[in-house]
Amino acid sequence: MIEKIFPKIHSEGYKFLAIAIFITIFLYFLSTFLGLVGLVLSIWVYYFFRDPERISINDDNYLTSPADGEVLMVHEVDGPKELGLESKKFTKISIFMNVFDCHVNRTPCEGKISEILYKPGKFLNASLDKASEDNERNYYKITNNQSEDVIVVQIAGLIARRIVCESSKDQKLQQGERIGMIRFGSRADVYFENYKTLVKVGQKTIAGETLLAKR
Repeated sequence: MIEKIFPKIHSEGYKFLAIAIFITIFLYFLSTFLGLVGLVLSIWVYYFFRDPERISINDDNYLTSPADGEVLMVHEVDGPKELGLESKKFTKISIFMNVFDCHVNRTPCEGKISEILYKPGKFLNASLDKASEDNERNYYKITNNQSEDVIVVQIAGLIARRIVCESSKDQKLQQGERIGMIRFGSRADVYFENYKTLVKVGQKTIAGETLLAKR
């Protein structure tokens, strides 16, 4: 119960929380009302950077969600040209993370990271489809235990200004393991083959736990 009320926070959050607390103290000396506004801001910063533990299914027959959020799109597309996969067809699921969602991202499957590619870009609204091609983003090509490529793309949004990668090339991952986070509102795309989609547009997801697709 205590962990739900006071979850641990991601290491990226400590400096932002310290800044928010400092601002709150300063505002309190100016006005009690402004101090309360600062307190609400500090609480929001704390919960934005929450990093709760998640329990994955640990089953190669399923893909789990890489992000907390809402399913924006489910459709068939060409693979990311940045990874040289534009000649292959993939199912793509896009998940939008608003500023109240947990922003820690996780791998949908067990496997090995065969490639990580960062692309600088714009900061358009992450809910727009063109954000997949225009925004700042980070690609993870994960080779699963069936030697198939599962791609996760972290996409910065209108407010987000930093993608945090906590993984490295050739790293072996367990399903649901943390791969990084995005600060302040963003989106995650996942591309895959040979799985049947289990989610629909508008559905809420939990990173590492919600089942996205099944063989």
